Amino acid sequence: MEDGRFKHLEGTTTIGLVCRDGVVLVTDTRATMGYLVASKQARKVYKITDNIGVTVAGGVADTQDLVNILRAEAGYYQMREGVPMSVQAAARLVANVLHAYRMFPYIANLLVGGVDNTGQHLYFIDLDGSLTEETMVATGSGSPIAYGVLESEFRNGMTTESALPIAIKAIKAAMKRDIATGNEITVAVITKSGYRELTPKEIKKLA
Repeated sequence: MEDGRFKHLEGTTTIGLVCRDGVVLVTDTRATMGYLVASKQARKVYKITDNIGVTVAGGVADTQDLVNILRAEAGYYQMREGVPMSVQAAARLVANVLHAYRMFPYIANLLVGGVDNTGQHLYFIDLDGSLTEETMVATGSGSPIAYGVLESEFRNGMTTESALPIAIKAIKAAMKRDIATGNEITVAVITKSGYRELTPKEIKKLA
């Protein structure tokens, strides 16, 4: 979307990787409004539950609404069933919402990743509600640049520790060449131990 009346994240770069021991989610923090940098500290990674996280790209209001819906439904599921929602169920829930509103769509792409009793999973959901499971994915305007790094360096079966520097390197490459990707880097790691976001100091050591 190029409409300058609204603040968007679609000019962003987000990355998701499935590793042997968990899932890595990495994004930049720039939000654009046409050719204007509307925010340098936009949040694009969210904790949904202790075992699930999402990255978002699209209209800020739309993505925030979807995150709120997912958090609420995951909480209701936990209370009703007594067990955490699975990663696949969370991804399917978002896909169903997007598909239901496809004629008046949410402007949003999401990566839903996490760990449950079936293993590590990562799903890409497009604005029409289409859903695909991936092991390596990048979204946003900087994704072609990020894929150049990921395709050459990421391998299936890597640990999160080994994959983190590669994901950060891919985001930094996008920041150098894509004007809508920039400012800071946010990193989340989800393992059996739970959801954790790295501190700026930890990210700097890996960069």
